Amino acid sequence: MLAAALTLDAPTIFLSQDGESFIDWLSNSVLLGAIVVGLIVWFARSATKNLSVVPGRKQNFFEAIVQGLYDLIESVVGTHMVARVFSLLATLFIFIIVSNWFGLVPGVGSIGWGHATPNGFDVTAPLLRPATADLNGTLAMATVFMCFWLYWSISEVGLKNFLNHIFGVKGGLTGLMALVLVPVFLFVGVIEVVSMAFRPVSLSLRLFGNIFAGETLLSTMIGLGKQLGVPEWISYIMSITVPVPFYFLELLVGLLQATVFMLLCAVYIQLSTSHDEEEGH
Repeated sequence: MLAAALTLDAPTIFLSQDGESFIDWLSNSVLLGAIVVGLIVWFARSATKNLSVVPGRKQNFFEAIVQGLYDLIESVVGTHMVARVFSLLATLFIFIIVSNWFGLVPGVGSIGWGHATPNGFDVTAPLLRPATADLNGTLAMATVFMCFWLYWSISEVGLKNFLNHIFGVKGGLTGLMALVLVPVFLFVGVIEVVSMAFRPVSLSLRLFGNIFAGETLLSTMIGLGKQLGVPEWISYIMSITVPVPFYFLELLVGLLQATVFMLLCAVYIQLSTSHDEEEGH
């Protein structure tokens, strides 16, 4: 079997005999996303079903993850916000890292529908594909976060202070100098609004681009022997051995991208919800 032909879109997995989809919304990335959610919920329930003072391996592992994420998020957003934002940011991190690593499981991306070729069976529509390798999935996560970010920011500092933080005169200037600089800071505020609007795009493209590139890299390494035209037995050995170091690389990339996504979200929250020093005195 050849590696799947990777495409930017996520094909639907249920097709009629004439090749037309009859469940348009159920793509391979949506299916794998649902499987990942089910596994995460099952593990969380299994680890916390019978809590004890002396934890077992599952409970100890689960508590270590929760405590580690809580401390990391608290170090960025502060004590006053961590209780509000922890559940969403930790959920995003866990879902992203499991989805990223799930894409390395044999069969994910290489089992599905396609057509026979002289070199084997070419999969053109994989049955399973990571949600993070689908731009729809990463953009949806980034958009959901930005909606919560806007709500948290306004509820924490108030609408007036939120708008003043964007468009107001900075540096404590008052009097005539402040009036002179009002147009400048209004223009800067417009630029800030544009940058906020592009945050979901940058968050989603960064995650999607790295995971999609990793898929493409592994797909290329698996089929390298056939591309070079070496004998079939050498090509088979190469398809097993050559991708191994890249698998370890993708494990690291999956962890880093999940961490970067979560920390960027935390930084955005900290920047918009932190109170001025003079307000704290």
